[in-house]
Order: sequence, then structure tokens, then C-alpha cells
Amino acid sequence: MASAAAAGQGGSAPPLTVQRGIVKMVLSGCAIIVRGQPRGGPPPERQINLSNIRAGNLARRAAAGQPDAKDTPDEPWGFPAREFLRKKLIGKEVCFTVEYKTPQGREYGMVYLGKDTSGENIAESLVAEGLASRREGIRTNNLEQSRLAELEEQAKSAKKGMWSEGSGSHTIRDLKYTIENPRHFVDSMHQKPVNAIIEHVRDGSVVRALLLPDYYLVTVMLSGIKCPTFKREADAPEVPEPFAAEAKFFTESRLLQRDVQIVLESCHNQNILGTILHPNGNITELLLREGFARCVDWSIAVYTRGAEKLRAAERFAKERKLRIWRDYVAPTANLDQKDKQFVAKVMQVLNADAIVVKLSSGDHKTIHLSSIRPPRLEGDSTQQDKNRKLRPLYDIPYMFEAREFLRKKLIGKKVNVTVDYIRPASSATETVPAFSERTCATVSIGGINIAEALVSKGLATVIRYRQDDDQRSSHYDELLAAEARAIKNGKGLHSKKEVPIHRVADISGDTQKAKQFLPFLQRAGRSEAVVEYVFSGSRLKLFMPKETCLITFLLAGIECPRGARNLPGLVQEGEPFSEEATHFTKELVLQREVEVEVESMDKAGNFIGWLHIEGVNLSVALVEHALSKVHFTAERSSYYKALLAAEEAAKQKKEKVWSHYEETPVEEVVQVLEEKERTANYKPVFVTEITDDLHFYVQDVETGAQLEKLMENMRTEVGNHPPVEGSYSPRRGDFCIAKFVDGEWYRARVEKVESASKVHIFYIDYGNKEILPSTRLATLPPAFSTRVLPAQATEYKFAFIQVPQDEDARADAVDSVVRDIQNTQCLLNVEHLGPGCPHVTLQFLDSKSDVGLGLVKEGLVMVEVRKEKQFQKVITEYLNAQETAKSARLNLWRYGDFRADDADEFGYSR
Repeated sequence: MASAAAAGQGGSAPPLTVQRGIVKMVLSGCAIIVRGQPRGGPPPERQINLSNIRAGNLARRAAAGQPDAKDTPDEPWGFPAREFLRKKLIGKEVCFTVEYKTPQGREYGMVYLGKDTSGENIAESLVAEGLASRREGIRTNNLEQSRLAELEEQAKSAKKGMWSEGSGSHTIRDLKYTIENPRHFVDSMHQKPVNAIIEHVRDGSVVRALLLPDYYLVTVMLSGIKCPTFKREADAPEVPEPFAAEAKFFTESRLLQRDVQIVLESCHNQNILGTILHPNGNITELLLREGFARCVDWSIAVYTRGAEKLRAAERFAKERKLRIWRDYVAPTANLDQKDKQFVAKVMQVLNADAIVVKLSSGDHKTIHLSSIRPPRLEGDSTQQDKNRKLRPLYDIPYMFEAREFLRKKLIGKKVNVTVDYIRPASSATETVPAFSERTCATVSIGGINIAEALVSKGLATVIRYRQDDDQRSSHYDELLAAEARAIKNGKGLHSKKEVPIHRVADISGDTQKAKQFLPFLQRAGRSEAVVEYVFSGSRLKLFMPKETCLITFLLAGIECPRGARNLPGLVQEGEPFSEEATHFTKELVLQREVEVEVESMDKAGNFIGWLHIEGVNLSVALVEHALSKVHFTAERSSYYKALLAAEEAAKQKKEKVWSHYEETPVEEVVQVLEEKERTANYKPVFVTEITDDLHFYVQDVETGAQLEKLMENMRTEVGNHPPVEGSYSPRRGDFCIAKFVDGEWYRARVEKVESASKVHIFYIDYGNKEILPSTRLATLPPAFSTRVLPAQATEYKFAFIQVPQDEDARADAVDSVVRDIQNTQCLLNVEHLGPGCPHVTLQFLDSKSDVGLGLVKEGLVMVEVRKEKQFQKVITEYLNAQETAKSARLNLWRYGDFRADDADEFGYSR
């Protein structure tokens, strides 16, 4: 410094070199660290001490390992001086001159804000604010020193800073280096942002922060992420992991000594986890997005701004192979986009974590749910009875509940499949069986992640992975959160209650048990069942939920092609189309809820009967699709006519089992049928109900007296022996009696049971439906069953007309029909059969005018054109009426013939 003064006196010293840099850190009121521009890595840096001035020292913590050492507090006005420089200089470009360098390498000089020495002189600003003083012993023999002396005098006169009255003790911080109970401290903040200054950056994701206004000095680890670190070993230099220095510089250059807000989120091993918020962005997400950090499972759950944001940022870096991900290969990198994400139909639930789906190509594919583990036997439960075969579905706790959850949610539904990874095939070991290659995916339906739903109900657990194992669900964090909720609420596998036990009797093939069970099933009429397995087109294994048993069920009335069979010593080939029949039955009924009517059993203990799914008789469906023939035993059945009609239609197509069918004299009969006149055999009926889709129910007038007598006797019987309220437990398909709004009892059938207070019933003699509590239902006395008098309400549909699809237009047509014919006697003629119910024409009793034709004339419906010759006369009459309505622009036609170009838009089809 003396030499610098001497040079100033002589005036012959060469001008000092002006250097530039960016202020990285302010060490105190008179020392800063300046860095250069980064070029291919962290830039060089150097410490510059301001010459000729002195500011108060900052507090220092006692050195570790020295028991006698004590913490050193701030000197008065030391912290305000540091803050003055921090706010003015951090991240700014400055220029500086080095006046001299000590033998120890410490550099002293002048610092100016800006690119040249014309900028603000930092030393002068400090002295002017009373935050620093001239060094003692400095002579004012040059302009700079004279200027400092002048500024110091002005600050003294104005009593600024250290020259103000008092000792300056109010500027000394009460620094707290440790927190006794970090968890309590974090909880007390209630995850509200706390003002702070970042004092030190240890690595990209760990910082030392000064919490304001209470001056807690804490170490904060960024929640949810981890950057490469510097490995420290005793007596050895730090060894940085790849990109550790770059990650540290990335955080330093943005946060070091910046004013920030920190959300304290959790506490882990005395370290505080948090998120640092800066006006320019969230450093946690930035580090991930730039490839400087990876997500960590153990702390991502506490990240308050949503784990998905972190995963998305990490995914962005992975896809671009940035920095730590430069060698990254995605688990599904070898898959085409169409194989990574697709929509498929669920055909079967194999296990609590595996399903079979049908792709758009028609192929079937097994999909495993990513990152979850189904229920399994634990501990003592593995000690099974040696004489009893383990049945995982029923013997493993919660396996049945998990399978049923998936079955009810998914079977027959379309789901979105996103493949997360392919687990390669593994060979068997002493403890683990061999596994084939598995496609693991996230399966969702209606926006619900099925795996997450399973886990949240405690019906599966989440697999834990190594941190660097990327083969996991794309929604792994949601799975972990769902599991935490399930554990907290004691759901399923995490429950402290008794494990549910399923005692399911398998009576398939057990002739003795089957004989005992047969009368019960025959009396039950239609029983609920779930198809557990399909052996062939007509042979199935059923689970009867109410009876809690498994039975083998054979379809009645048909002769289905036999499949291949393995016999001792040889393999018997299957008959033609046996595989197609099996595939058809699987697609239609496997793992679906069905209704069965048991008629008899064979000598092997297999039950024989009829199976219905959503109103479809499976025997009829197989015959209809030319995959079975009608068996002579069907003649005794009420389904014989439907089977014959289906077989006749299949024969005409000459497909599958009828591919070699040769028609004999049938052709002549068909010609005669085509040429015959339309039969008009009108019979009197009473219209009791009109539905919203313009179907209607009628009673036969001829049997009206029988119905009235039966109802009178039934009500007398019920009056004499009133049912106990609530004693009846309704089941779908049961016949019962129901109390209508008029207080009278009527015969009904249970269609659906939502709960005890919501039972959907159908009045079988009138055709109307209602939702009633079970307290208004009772058992149908046997003397008034459908065997005594069949259900009197028969469903029909208008022939030759097409009902509008538009709701308002359809409602107009329905209103007109209700007004004209409900609760009136009409004349009915069956024109032809159709799916669901016969198609008929209806006439008013008095005028004999056609009701359907009247609807066409009023423009309320359109004509359905049929090509059969016998109908051409009546079709022509209907079409003429339609043209008249069009010309008059009535109702549907009020805007002209809308069908030409916008039928679909308005909800109509030609």
C-alpha cells in the first residue's frame, strides 16, 4: 500500500490494468469474490479486498474439533455493510484494478460498478453511507485518499451508519447455528414461504440458508431431487462426480446470496427438506429440466408443488439426453408409438396385477400393471394343509377382492394402455420361478389409473426400486401416495381386522354333491353366476356367488363342435370350428355376470341348462353365428322356436358349420313365402304402457278376466296373510309382488338391486317399471306364480316406422301415442319378428284406422322401408302419407327434407 502511495506522489507509475468480472459473492463489507464468464465449465474466480477502507467483520462459528473455541459475533455495522454490497453487486458486472498483492496472495484494489472506472466507486459509497471507515494510518496524499477522507467527514457530520449515536449493537445479529427440534421447527412454519438469503451452495441441491427475520442458519436439501455430489474422504481432496461442479455453478449463479423464499416441507435426519422460490423460477424444476439432477423417491412425496411437475421436468431432460442423462436409453425406446400407447378392450383378468386385452388388430395381449405387487401369502399362512391344493384366488387374503375389483371395473370395457417398460424373461432359481417377458403398463379407464385405485383400496402394494432403476410406472409417485393413504386408513392388506375367508366349494365333477344341489338350482329359476373359465364353446365353469360354489355348466339345446382332447397315448383332434366356438363364447361371457337356468345334470355331475347374458341366450347366439347346431333335446324347451329360427337363418348364409349345407326343397317353400299375401289377423288387446323409445306393452283381451280373477284372489290372500315388512330380500330375476302407488299389490320381477332402498322392478302384467324400497316388496305366493298364469304384458314395436333419434322429436311422437292409445282397447296384427320383440301394426278399435300410419301423416315419425313383397302395398301407403306430411311441412318436416345432407347432425338416420 505504501508503494502505491509513493507511486502516487511521484506520478511516474504506469496506469493500473483494469479487469472485469461478475460478482459471485460478498464476503464482508470490504471483500468480494469476482468470477469470469463460464466457458465449457465453471469459470475462474478471485477474491478482491477493497483497499484503503475497513468494514466490520461478520460472525464466525467456532471451528469444529476445538473444544475451547467460541463463536465470534458480528462486529457493529458489519452485517449492514455486507448487505449494502450484496444488494448492490451480486450478479452484476464490475471492473477493478489490483493495487497491490500481499506475500500470502491477498489482492487489494479498487472496484467500480459497471464496465469501466467511470462507474460508481464501491469503496467511496461504503464510506459515504457510514458503513466503512478509512484505514488508520492512511495519508491523504493523493486524490483517492483525499476523496475518502472528505466522504468520511461528511458521513460523520450527518451521523450516518457507524457514526450515528449509540454503540451499533442493534446491527449485531443473534445467529442460531443449530435447531434443537428441526421437525417441530418445520411444522411450526406450516409450509408458508419464509424469507431467506442463500449463504452457501454445497452442491447443486444442498444449500446453507439464513432464515429471516430470526437469523436461523440452516442446511436445506431440495425436496424430491438429488444432484451429483463431491465425494469427501479423510485426508484426500474432493472428488466430484460427473457434472457435480457444473450443477453447483448452475445453482450458485442463480441463488447464491440472492433474496429468496423457502417453503420448509419436511425433515430428514436433522436435515431440512424444502423448495426454494425465486422470482425468476423454481430451481428444483430447472435443475431437473437441464439434466443436472434426478428425482428421488424418498423425498419427492413432500414436494408441495406436485411430484408430476418434477417427473415431467426429468422426462424432458431424459428425452433430450442432457448432461447426466447423456447415455440414457428409455425403457420403451425399441417400441413404436402405436405399441407404446393404445386403446384396447379388456377380455380377462388373470390376476390382481395382470389382464388380457384385445387389440384393434384382433390379437390378444397380456398386460401387467406397472410397479404393483398383488396380495401374496406371508409367513405362517404358507403352511397350508398338505392334502389340500392351494387355490390362490380364494386362499390368498384379499386376492379375490382384488380380482373382483378389476373384473367389475374392466371386463368388456375399453381402456387406455400406456406401456411403461418391458420386463425381460428370467430363468428359474431355487426360490423364484421362471418368468416370461412381461409388458408392464399403466392402464386407465375414465381418467382413473386402475393400479392406483387398487393400491388405494389396499388390494395391492407398491414395488420399491433402486434409485437408478428406471423400469417403473410413469405414475409411480401417485402409487406411493395411494399406498400411504391406504396404510393410514387401514384399508385391505393394511387392515388390523380379521382377514376375509372365502369358503368356496368346488362341486364340478362331484356327482354326489351335484345330485344334492340339483333340486335347489332347479327351484331357484334364474340364478346369478360369474363365468370363471371357458373349456369349449358350450362347456363352462361357473362361480355361483349366493351359493358360494363352483360348478361345471353345459349349454342345453345345442350340439357344439368338440375341441381337441388329450387322451392317454394320443391327442384327439378337435372338430372343425371348435376353436371359433370357444373363442366366441370367451369373448361374450368370460368373467361376465350371467344368469343361468339349470334343467338337469349328466352322469359326470355337470349341470345342463340355459345361460343368459344381457338378454342374450348363449345357446341361441352360438346357433345364430353358425357355430352350433340345434340338438333334438331342445324340442321340450321354451327356446325351441328361437333356436330353430336362428338355425334356419344360419343355414341360408352357408357359413362355418353349415358351409357344406345343401338346400333341398326349401327353396320352393321360400318362393311361396315371398309370393304370399300379407296376413292380417287382428286381435283385440288392451294397451297398458308406452315406453320412451315408442315400444308398448299390451294385455290380451281374451285373458283379461283370468288376470282380474287372479289379482282379486291374490290381494285377498295377501290381505289375510300380510307380509312382514322388510322380511323379503330381493334378488335380480326373482318374481315377487310389489305395492304400487295406489296401495294395491301387483306381480313384478326384480330387474336390479342397487341397495335395500333402491330396487328396480318391472310389473309383469302391465309393462311399467318403478324403483321401490325392499319394504314395499314381498314374496310372490306360489298359487299366483307365472306357471299358474303367464306374465300378461307383452312387448311390441310399431312396424314400418322409424322413431326419431332426436330426444325432443321422439318425445312428441311418444306423447301423441300416449294421448291416443294408452289404457285403451285396440286391434293388433303381428307383421314380422324382430330383435327383442315382434313388429306389429295397431288399429283403433272404433275407426279401424292405422295408429302408425297416423303418426306418419302427422310428420312425427319416418317410414322404415322393407323389401318383402307382401309388405309393398302397405309400405306404399306409408310412403305416400310421408310425402303428404313433407309437403305440409308438419313436425319433423317443418324445415324441409332434412335427411338429404344433415341427418346425422340432427340425430336422424335414413
